[in-house]
Amino acid sequence: MVKVEHLVKRYGQNYALNDVSFEIGEGEIVGLLGPNGAGKSTTMNILTGYLSATSGNASIDGIDIVEYPIEAKSMIGFLPEQPPLYQDMTVDEYLNFVYELKGCTLDRAAHLAEIISVVRLSDVRTRLIKNLSKGYKQRVGIAQALVGDPKLIVFDEPTVGLDPKQILEIRNLIRTLSKNHTVILSTHILAEVQAVCERVIIINQGKIIADEKTADLTRAIEDSYHYEIRISGPQKDVISGIEKVRGVKTVSATGAKDGDAYCYVIESEKGIDVRKPVFNLCAERSWPIVGLAPVGTDLESIFIRLVDRDNGVPETKRDSRRRKAH
Repeated sequence: MVKVEHLVKRYGQNYALNDVSFEIGEGEIVGLLGPNGAGKSTTMNILTGYLSATSGNASIDGIDIVEYPIEAKSMIGFLPEQPPLYQDMTVDEYLNFVYELKGCTLDRAAHLAEIISVVRLSDVRTRLIKNLSKGYKQRVGIAQALVGDPKLIVFDEPTVGLDPKQILEIRNLIRTLSKNHTVILSTHILAEVQAVCERVIIINQGKIIADEKTADLTRAIEDSYHYEIRISGPQKDVISGIEKVRGVKTVSATGAKDGDAYCYVIESEKGIDVRKPVFNLCAERSWPIVGLAPVGTDLESIFIRLVDRDNGVPETKRDSRRRKAH
């Protein structure tokens, strides 16, 4: 559906994008992440035809965005961070205006009714947009992106400023849209990507530093796995026993306690899941496990470590930052 080949965007001697390439298949929900100034907004603007590249190509469903801009743009629905709404129009008036602006040829009444139903705007369609809540305004912004039934929908920070209930509603809506559309989600809210996206592309300093399935991102960057475990048992015996489990690289007590249980951090070798043998050991020794959780595998930790690694931050500082995150 989306194909980006060797995109370069240069401003003088500075590169906003430097040889960026990726493909997105039909029906995928892909999160585009990166720190401020990384190049993700530039990538989105080139994809949607708002900006030209210095070199390279971008195409939507095989149609080059530069050579055939009208045809390519007709397949894109875009929701910028600030939805392009006309505050003095009603929802109905605004969507009819967008329909005409896009030169849509679908049956107007049926098409707009379907969008209003999907985005759940039926109760406010006759109200002025300026009188709507932030959540409903965001829904109207999503509705305008859906006019024309585009194959690709691009969201830029779709839940900024929403309350927790509204955020969940928008996330559910995005999942629903992926059944009939390809979705690119650019956001600074890492939990958003974890909750919605199947795949993550991380950009830093104008280059892609990771492109993985969300579930596989940890395995792709880890040299080892870390687990925090809380065990009721003699501390020295526990450490000695776990150290002998196949696949365990290190085990250390953190000094924290949970009732009569001590807290330990276990580091395992890459590709080896030590949780079951550690559980079996504790069962044999009658050491109750009162807690077990992976450490440093949430998307925020992974994102920080990838960016720091790409920026040349020393390992000791990365480890320190990871400990602070937990």
